[in-house]
Amino acid sequence: MISTWSEWKRYPRPGRSENIEAPISPGLYEVRVAGTGALHSFEAVDNVAVALAQLQVGSRSWFSRRSAKLPELEYRTCATSSRADAKAAAERMIGRRETYMGSAV
Repeated sequence: MISTWSEWKRYPRPGRSENIEAPISPGLYEVRVAGTGALHSFEAVDNVAVALAQLQVGSRSWFSRRSAKLPELEYRTCATSSRADAKAAAERMIGRRETYMGSAV
């Protein structure tokens, strides 16, 4: 069973004491660039909160400890009853997106 998507929330910036608000259960997450809406990442996972916390959002330079300028990111989540349900929902969403993009060309 799939629940509904949460509202978009600002993704915490590294080095700040901000929290991720996400289910500690199987589900889906989607991360986008706030200014453009461009998709950053999307996945069906066993634990949404852990997956979002471990998400690589920036790149580090070989010559510096400082990371490159990070885009402002937003995320939303959708809890499911199992990973299989999350994976099935993700496949349906990807199929719909491909159908839409194919007809938009």
